Amino acid sequence: MGQDKALLVLDTQANMFDDEFHVHDGDRILEVISSLAEKARSVGARIIYVRNNGSPGEPDEPGTPGWEIHSKVAPQEGDVVLDKSSADAFEGTGLQKKLEAQGIRKLVVVGMQTEMCVAETCRKAAELGYEVTLVEDGHTTFDWEEIRAIDAIAQHNAELSELADIRPAAEIEFKR
Repeated sequence: MGQDKALLVLDTQANMFDDEFHVHDGDRILEVISSLAEKARSVGARIIYVRNNGSPGEPDEPGTPGWEIHSKVAPQEGDVVLDKSSADAFEGTGLQKKLEAQGIRKLVVVGMQTEMCVAETCRKAAELGYEVTLVEDGHTTFDWEEIRAIDAIAQHNAELSELADIRPAAEIEFKR
């Protein structure tokens, strides 16, 4: 049987990791995602990148340098890149059809932004019947006035544990 697990990389665009935005633990997150992508590629698992399309003038406006996926985790030949314009990576992207066509039923989720795209995509994936693993130390966000990034990450790991398996990157495996 083929690989039924894919690495789903959300919004790891260059603009999210600019010094201007001060994403929490950005360099380490990029290292975690890069390591998981390498692990997935080594056994032929699919890697699907979902990139946010911002409005004109925004840092993630399509075609701008900030819109591109960060060079430390850039897609390689054979990887899938989908564009979205909402927090849910399934909405209007064809993601579900791509997963079905490949026989993928298990998703390992990493990326940005914890309280938005990561949370919404995990919820939708679970609703659609996918087995979801959220990489506990593989997603991040920003400090906000009302909550620090580290607290938002912990809060969402706890909340999403009701519908996803929450595991550190060191425990993530892709079968051959």
